[in-house]
Parts: sequence; C-alpha cells; structure tokens
Amino acid sequence: MEVEIISQEENPMLHRSDVRFQIVHDDATPSRLSVRDSLAAKLDKSSSEVVVHELKTKFGMRKTVGYAKVYESAEFARDVEQAYMLDRNKIEADEGADAEPEEA
Repeated sequence: MEVEIISQEENPMLHRSDVRFQIVHDDATPSRLSVRDSLAAKLDKSSSEVVVHELKTKFGMRKTVGYAKVYESAEFARDVEQAYMLDRNKIEADEGADAEPEEA
C-alpha cells in the first residue's frame, strides 16, 4: 500500500492539519485502521493523533482517495472529535469525561 499526500492545510485554532491523500493498493480497499497507521508513519505521528474521516474507492479501481485530520496530540483529538469518530478510529475517549462524579 502506497500513501501519497495530495494536500495538507494547517488549522492552528484546532491544533491540527487537514490532510487529503491517495492510496494505491493491490488488493481490496484497505481498512480504516491500516490506512491510519500507514498515514501516521508517513507523517511521523502517533496513530492516536490521526483520525481518518473518509475513504472513497471507485468500483474496479485500485486507488482510494481519503481525508484525515492529524492532531498535534491525542489529547486535542479527544477534545475536538465526536465520540463515534474516535470509536471508528479506535482512539480511547477520556476515562474522566464519562465517569459520574463521586458523592462523599
């Protein structure tokens, strides 16, 4: 699987870069997690800092175009992204955010 960055725009307000990329693959469309790991390796980031939003493959083609958000840290990703997108990308949500406050 070969990853090529098409465009990369900085978004300093949300501490991230918006990345459009293209993947050339030999077999079926790769999974979201394998794309996330390959993109993270190419950008020299941790997998928990990359959130893949979209993968599009035209029928019969061996080329996939996608969109991802690359955060400065996993903390920023958890703060900004919606829970279902974190779940799709297997990024753990904050443990303290869902916990009920304990009563004394």
